[in-house]
Amino acid sequence: MQNVSCPGCGAQVAFRSHASVMAVCEYCKTTVLKDADTVKDFGKMSSVLEDYSPLQLGSSGVFGGRSFDVIGRIQLRYSAGMWNEWYLLFEDGTAAWLGDSSGQFTLTTEKTGNAKLPAFADIVVAQTYEIAGKSYLAAEVRIADCIGGQGELPFKVGPGWQARLADFRTGSSFLTLDYSDINPQRDAQSTDSSEQQPAVYTGKAVTLSELKCQLLRDDESIKASAGKYRGKINRLDCPSCGANIDYLPGLTANVICPSCQSQLDTSGPVAQVLASADRMAKLSTTLELGAKATISATAYQIIGLMKRKDEENTVWTEYLLYSARAGFLWLIETNEGWARAQVLADWPLWYHGENATLGNKSYKKLYDYRAKVIFAAGAFNWRVQVGDSLNVTEFESGQNKLAAEIGTDEITWSLSSPVAADQIRAWFGDTIKADKAGKSVFDDEEATVALSRKFIFWILAINVIPLLGNFDANWWVVGLAVAAIYYPAKFLGPAGKGEE
Repeated sequence: MQNVSCPGCGAQVAFRSHASVMAVCEYCKTTVLKDADTVKDFGKMSSVLEDYSPLQLGSSGVFGGRSFDVIGRIQLRYSAGMWNEWYLLFEDGTAAWLGDSSGQFTLTTEKTGNAKLPAFADIVVAQTYEIAGKSYLAAEVRIADCIGGQGELPFKVGPGWQARLADFRTGSSFLTLDYSDINPQRDAQSTDSSEQQPAVYTGKAVTLSELKCQLLRDDESIKASAGKYRGKINRLDCPSCGANIDYLPGLTANVICPSCQSQLDTSGPVAQVLASADRMAKLSTTLELGAKATISATAYQIIGLMKRKDEENTVWTEYLLYSARAGFLWLIETNEGWARAQVLADWPLWYHGENATLGNKSYKKLYDYRAKVIFAAGAFNWRVQVGDSLNVTEFESGQNKLAAEIGTDEITWSLSSPVAADQIRAWFGDTIKADKAGKSVFDDEEATVALSRKFIFWILAINVIPLLGNFDANWWVVGLAVAAIYYPAKFLGPAGKGEE
């Protein structure tokens, strides 16, 4: 460890890692740049926004049998929100990064090699790339601005510094290409691949419990600094219209007011209006925002909902549920029934063929379509707005479905399974509105069957009347035909419904 005096205020600034080139004075926020045996004042670093992360400088944990300490972080903002990158120092002197975004974490370490890597501008989301001898799917491409920093860091950052990053996934493996030190103009114009090589970081998705993290901020500490408890449903007043909105501090940084449709950023302690919208009529949905359910003995609450449609104007509704114990869950209501879906941390293997493999199970491709958001309200853990559209590829294995949602900058995978309408009623009970409680897509099917039965009976009546006026020896043939139509029609409906 090396201790130096802050050029700004004289306080002691510690460099625990020999690889660290700068540190932020915790007292005056001066950026202290270590250069050989001297230190320089590199200007002021913006204070990090008080967020809801349980991590802090001094937190510790274990990964791969090695202990680590959290010694620094940078806070980054991009078009879809904000996240933290925590700088870790292992007991053997090596370092790693712990990405922290909306309660999801990835741990990566830098890898060296001579592999030829794609230019940043050439990376296309959902395309396959061979990197370090393994096939990866491009998962996300983004440009982010540094908005704050703390502690020690291995490179110089400050106002105006941008991160240019591309994330790749295969199964549970995670890889990041960092193009931040490559000049964008040189990246686009240079033909010398040696000048375009980004830093390579490989790792995996993790949880804080898996890392055996200690010295985390508790709920009271987070509330004291950020004003609210992390991951517990709070109510805020819309800055645009004053309506009450439920959201999850630290987990749902993007909120759409159900009353005025204003888009809000709730990543910090104070909600900010990102965009105002024309006031829309409130849509009636089977389940409402705030509805509570007990699913698998776990309490959930609906915090967001959106309606989407495809190219054929088929409309469906998606409900985002949250449980403090189990996290996020989706319920999807279509004209074919209900399904529950979970966003996947471990991705399927898929190389744009007719099959995708998750675990030991193969899923066959069903169809491709484009989904467009036509209504959204409530809190979400990503930025969504009316008009957003993306490509969806669905796969099927038995009753289960895999879905890849592919946007311009990101791809996500989810796994869904069907749920009976009666099960939805059991989960939500009286929270379903009275006029909706007994209605489902199965009721629509029953109404269709009833109409079909009436139609068949009218056909019978039309054909029986002439028979009465022409009662000859062939009456039994007509009678058999009538019976063949009547009895199946009579028993349509209840049996059919019971089999759903």
